[in-house]
Amino acid sequence: MIKVVINADDFGYSNGVNYGIIHAFKQGVLTSTTCMTNTPGFNHAVQLANQNPKLGVGIHLVLTHGKPLLENVHSLIDLQGNFNPLSYYENSDFTINHDELYREWKAQIERFLECGLTPTHLDSHHHIHSFGNNYEVFLKLAREYQLPVRNNFQHKVILNGVVTTDIFAGELSEEMFENQHFEETVKGKSSVEIMCHPAYIDSHLLKSSSFVYPRLEELDFLCSSKLNEFFADKDTYILTTFDQI
Repeated sequence: MIKVVINADDFGYSNGVNYGIIHAFKQGVLTSTTCMTNTPGFNHAVQLANQNPKLGVGIHLVLTHGKPLLENVHSLIDLQGNFNPLSYYENSDFTINHDELYREWKAQIERFLECGLTPTHLDSHHHIHSFGNNYEVFLKLAREYQLPVRNNFQHKVILNGVVTTDIFAGELSEEMFENQHFEETVKGKSSVEIMCHPAYIDSHLLKSSSFVYPRLEELDFLCSSKLNEFFADKDTYILTTFDQI
């Protein structure tokens, strides 16, 4: 039996994103999400998480969107006080202070914990934990808080006791479930994560993200009869969360 975690990134981004994720959980095959703590929809996401305790909720560490929770993290921000954009990290020669990164990401984890929620795992917005040596801070925090992580590192890393899925299947798509592709991908594995970004569209998402309308398509697919029937095969797949890996 293969354990399948279907995780929605960006919980907390906005109320519309939050509602879309809950819809995918209640009406579809979504089992898990990861929450941003520096975004306008964070408090709303916490409320919804408390109302839906069977939804696995992890922490979506942020380094490329909005503002940091802490002051005095100068290597992480631009002149306006916002986090450096993703393009900054796409240059392999980027330089940041890892002590500042550790303190900021720890603050994001602590803000989540202060709300009384128990996180299932860690991943990051734009997969930023896998850029450069950021994974060192990421894994240090995973060990400190004893949390599983997303398995999408750009380089081979030493997990040293950190739990993760056997494979990360990437972004949800209809093509993933055609021509036996998914079956071949997970063959011989015991656990897999599929990432997705379901959402309702609201004004904040429209104004602040370049990835908007595909979220609606993913929401529809997550709730489709095709996907629900595919994962109804309890002898082959079990839909679960990271804390059950």
